[in-house]
Amino acid sequence: MESTTREALRLGIDIGGTAIKYGVVNTDTGNLASPMAQLPTPNPATPDAVARALQAVVADVQGWDQSPEPDAAVGVAFPAIIRRGTACSAANISDEWIGRQVNDLLGTALNRDVLVINDADAAGLAEAAMGAGKGQHGAVLVLTLGTGIGSALVVDGALVPNFELGHLEIGGEKAEARTSAVARERDGLSWQEYSLRLQDYLAHVEFLFSPELIILGGGISVRHEEFLPQLRLDTPVRPALLHNTAGVVGAALTLR
Repeated sequence: MESTTREALRLGIDIGGTAIKYGVVNTDTGNLASPMAQLPTPNPATPDAVARALQAVVADVQGWDQSPEPDAAVGVAFPAIIRRGTACSAANISDEWIGRQVNDLLGTALNRDVLVINDADAAGLAEAAMGAGKGQHGAVLVLTLGTGIGSALVVDGALVPNFELGHLEIGGEKAEARTSAVARERDGLSWQEYSLRLQDYLAHVEFLFSPELIILGGGISVRHEEFLPQLRLDTPVRPALLHNTAGVVGAALTLR
């Protein structure tokens, strides 16, 4: 955490299936200027329920020592494909979001500008800009290994939105069905066996996109010593650094 001028502070919110995480970010540096906090995601996570939860978040943050200006825009990482502010899918939230203009809906609820970004894109943007990819030129590919495979591509600091590489087919199966962290646990794979699956997947995306750097995130990344040394790629592969703060930081960075 750090102190900074209030003009650089922005609230970042990361809406997950079970929790809404939030914090104040110094958008000049990408560092947190406050502790991280969270509250339960409403169940069901309808537009009205989520809007009320975010009203509570904003009210909470305005009482913090490090808080943005009262009318400062808010960045939100959202579990959906987002096209020009409209939700085109819904993951672990109500289907009522599909087709809704999320920027406008949440902006009205919070009485300020809101900029929504896909949650995997937010985490990838943060890792590429301020995490393991900081200072890296060219294409940086961020892959999050969890329940599925989240993905983001950042090229010279510019995000390519809604980059869904977990749905690539390899051997007739979706990649995330074989290569996610959940797939390793489900199939009872040793780290050696899992690294072979991960090698196949990463070699495929390396061939397709020729990135300068691949960053692997998700909870499994803390065990990177178990599988990274066994990978054989031309592209450098690094573990993510920001972990559970990445979505919050990335949401705030979209406001720069």
